[in-house]
This record gives sequence, C-alpha cells and structure tokens, in this order.
Amino acid sequence: MKMLMEGNHAVSWGVMLSRVQVLPVYPITPQTHISEALADFVAEGRLDARYIKVESEHSAMAACIGASTANARAFTATSSQGLALMHEMLHWAAGARLPIVMANVNRAIGSPWNIWNDQSDSMSQRDTGWLQFYAEDNQECLDSIILAYMVSEAVLVPSMVVLDAFILSHTQEAVEIPEAGDVDAILPTLANPNAIDIDVPRAYSPVVAPDNFTEVKYKQYRASEDAIKTIEEAGAKFKDAFGRDYPLVSPYMMDDAKAVLVAAGAVTGTVRKAVDALRREGKKAGMLKIRTFRPFPRDRVREVLQGVPNVGVLDKSVFPGAGGPIAQEVRASLYYSGKSNGGTPRVTGFVGGLGGRDITVSDVAHAFETIMKGKGTDDPIFLGLKK
Repeated sequence: MKMLMEGNHAVSWGVMLSRVQVLPVYPITPQTHISEALADFVAEGRLDARYIKVESEHSAMAACIGASTANARAFTATSSQGLALMHEMLHWAAGARLPIVMANVNRAIGSPWNIWNDQSDSMSQRDTGWLQFYAEDNQECLDSIILAYMVSEAVLVPSMVVLDAFILSHTQEAVEIPEAGDVDAILPTLANPNAIDIDVPRAYSPVVAPDNFTEVKYKQYRASEDAIKTIEEAGAKFKDAFGRDYPLVSPYMMDDAKAVLVAAGAVTGTVRKAVDALRREGKKAGMLKIRTFRPFPRDRVREVLQGVPNVGVLDKSVFPGAGGPIAQEVRASLYYSGKSNGGTPRVTGFVGGLGGRDITVSDVAHAFETIMKGKGTDDPIFLGLKK
C-alpha cells in the first residue's frame, strides 16, 4: 500500500510496524508530529503501547532506559536542544547495551536560537555510543526504523535514525507501507538477554572498578564496530522481503569519476542532481552517499574513494577547531589506507545548509568546480557565505 505522508509520519508508521511497546515522549519542533501521530495510533487501538508523557527529553530517555531494561521495545523522538539535554542518558543507554531506537529530526543547535535544519544536533552526539543512520527520503525514514530495531536488538547497541527537519519531516512524499506480517517475519519479538529477570537477581550498571572497566568498554566498542556486518545482514533480509536496498554507503556515477562529493541525508538528492548536470557537460563528477555514520564504514569508504584524484565532503554542521565531522571521518579513513601519501586523494571540506539555508544545485556545482581545479584548502569552505 502506498500513502502520501510527511517524513515524521513515515517514522511513526515505522514505529507502529515495529510493534513498539513503550513510548516516552516530549514534544519539540520539528519532531512533534511524530509524537502526535503515535498518540493517535495508541488512542485508536492500532498500536498496543504505553504512551508516557514526560517532563523533559532527559526524562524521555530515562524512561526508555527503564523500559528497555524490562525487555520492552522502546522508542522516542527529539531534536536539537532536546537531544542535547539527553546527552547524559545517551551515554547511559549505550553503556547499558540497551537496544533503544530514537528518531532525531535534525535541527540546528543554539545559540543563536534556530528551529531550522542542519546536522549539528546529531553530529554533536556522534560519540555517545549510538549507531547513526541518515535518511535521504521519507521511504528511507520508515524503513530505517524497522532496520534500526533489527540491528540494535542483534548487537545490543541503541540506534538513532536521523532525518532532516522540514525538508523531510514536514514534506510529503509517496511511501510504500509494508504489510505488518511481513515486518513481523524479519523483526521477531524482543528477547534481550540482559533484561531484568525476577528469578535471577542481579545488579544493573553498578559501579565497576578499574580492574574491569576497560574490558566493559572494549566490549561496547567491539559491539559497535561489529555492527557493520549486522547492518549488512539486516539490509539483505530487508531487501529480500521488500525489494529496497540500504547499503552502508551508496556510490553514484563513481566508475570513472575524477571528482567526488561525499554527503549524508536529504542533501544527497541535490548532489545527485548536480552530478547529472555536470555529466551532461562532460565533467566526470560522482557522489558517495553515507547512510551509516556510526559506526563509520571506513573500509568501504576507503575502497570507493581510493584512487579518486579530487574528493570533497559536504557537511551540514561545523565545529570550531575541528571543521566538518564527515570530512574528519573521510580524511581519517583515507589516511589509514596503507598506501603512500601520493596515493591518497586530498579531501576538501565544504560546509553548507547551516540553520536551514538552502543548498542549491549551483552551490554543489561550485563545490565540484573548486575541487576539480585543485583549489581545496585545509580549512572548510563555507558555501554561499555572504561577504
């Protein structure tokens, strides 16, 4: 069945199809439509879940932690300052190895105050131990919720499904809705081996002494890194069931590309249009879409980009003293390529779309022209910067 729906409602449908059992929610623009739709599903009896209205985003994640520890499938959604307020609890959920799934609708982090789109909120939490998946369109929003539960419950690591505010969250597209029974076939009932068992008393996330803390953190790190294989396996099952494929990264027009732009999220559609336009002009442009940002698929990125002479990265966030986070990851992946510096392409970082400013096809074409002419710099280049 196909329905016309906004990205937020696509997320809500993904949650309902995943048969989530506990929904702690706190509204914040631009994710509020997710919480509202889920409230309707519960009130109408379409989703058998406990809907909990909490007093803050910090409390929402704390409630998810409690629910997941009790072996319930839990979900919440947030944006921007709400995600920042959750920071402490994000670390706790990841360290406790709880398979929570959260949707983050990308909105700029203040100050100054801004309700529009960029990726500064999710990127600021990239090292809290959560898997991160960036959606390009509304279909991917729905499907990524289901896939996130498949992966998280297999590796016991929480997942964040990330979608662009307003560009996806409030924009309607045709979305194919899977049959509930078909989703059940690939997403079985949650069986967390670490959940509370009243017949087997034990402590949960107690004080861990120095003698064992390193080993605990190593297991957490290893689970996240090993999730790469699980993500690929879950993707293969999903493709077999529904015919839609979501690889870790997606090369576009890369076979003979002399200049490649790397991006994540809805902006990849704009980059694809720019690549098509440049190809019509005889310029060998290509794109690499990053869907899985955590864990970062270093080997796959290295494999695709090695030998490309000109590489640019388009970030929708920037951090003072560090630059764009995707550019950092791409540079690190290529640096550890095992080849001499002469075989490693120079990576130029671009920053655009901050605070909701549009990134146009001409902006992207300008980025391609810059790297094709070898005019890259070590500092990120801000697209459309006003003089």
